[in-house]
Amino acid sequence: MNRTECLEAAAGAVADREGKYGTPLENHTRTAAMWSVILGVEVTAAQVCMCNAAQKLSRLCCDPAHMDSWVDVAGFAANGAEVVGGE
Repeated sequence: MNRTECLEAAAGAVADREGKYGTPLENHTRTAAMWSVILGVEVTAAQVCMCNAAQKLSRLCCDPAHMDSWVDVAGFAANGAEVVGGE
């Protein structure tokens, strides 16, 4: 998979999710509220995106050839950019 294919796969993945889970801002804000209660500290939607990407990076440490994780990292980065941009 080259970088263009990875980004195209990520674009398809994030576009496919919105109909099921809401916009990235809605979904990650909802997750942040839940994590805030569980952790006892305020968590932001942007931090949810960063933590999800970090989890995928951690998994890649075990198997750097797992293409789905690379695609997921790109997708969480795109979601984070949208969340921070307030779209």
